[in-house]
Amino acid sequence: MKKLIVVTGPTASGKTDLAIKLALEHDTEIISADSRQIYKGIPIVTAVPDLSQRAGVTHHLMEALPLDAYYSAAMFEEDALKIARSIWQRRDVAVVCGGSMMYVDALVKGIDELPTVPDSIRLPLMEEWRANGDDWLRDRLKALDPEYYAIVDRANMKRVFHAVEICLAAGATYSSLRTGKKKDRDFEIEKIVIDMPREQLFDRINRRVLSMVDRGLEEEARRVYPLRHLNSLNTVGLKEMFAYFDGEMDRDTAIARIQKNTRVYAKKQLTWLKKEKGNNG
Repeated sequence: MKKLIVVTGPTASGKTDLAIKLALEHDTEIISADSRQIYKGIPIVTAVPDLSQRAGVTHHLMEALPLDAYYSAAMFEEDALKIARSIWQRRDVAVVCGGSMMYVDALVKGIDELPTVPDSIRLPLMEEWRANGDDWLRDRLKALDPEYYAIVDRANMKRVFHAVEICLAAGATYSSLRTGKKKDRDFEIEKIVIDMPREQLFDRINRRVLSMVDRGLEEEARRVYPLRHLNSLNTVGLKEMFAYFDGEMDRDTAIARIQKNTRVYAKKQLTWLKKEKGNNG
């Protein structure tokens, strides 16, 4: 039976180095499960492996889409499975690496079959969101599906938007379409979760943010600043830099805020992983 080795864990925990090591050991390729690394043009803020790291291993679903492209966990599941099966034609093992937990879950467990959202719904909704702001979109979800509104991470606007567009496309609540049933997979899954003491992880996060700044995070953020309305740029590291450019905070405060918000994001990832471990017994 073919095998999928999934390397996951909180941000800055060393997933990339371990995945590359495993890929080299098995003479195979890596599929990225990172919802931001899939976009071109923001390699510093998304911690894309540099060319020297990638030299010996083929990476898939990394820097593959323009910043204005729409992408979802369901699309990732389909693409990642297709790539894995292609790798398995030549190798017995494929490696997946990433900390986007919705993407990892979609690949490991499968995702509910949801209606395809036509551009005739998605594009006008995006325009309305852009014109009216995040609170408007949250209120729209609350009206369409109060059950999901009560449990969704309302700071994750990509997830809020997805739920609203599904409600509109299906003519039903997103909640009613979420079965939570695990799909059968015809391959072996080995899941490796990187863990370390929080103090050590937070120190790694703080140092990595400073390294990003040294490597040109501010310049990268300035290049994409005119496109700041795009969902792909609604991410830690860019949001704080954009606020600095807008005069809402000074540079040092922005950098400290990136460190803090990255630590908050890591805590959310750890909570998710702890819940998954509990569910798996």
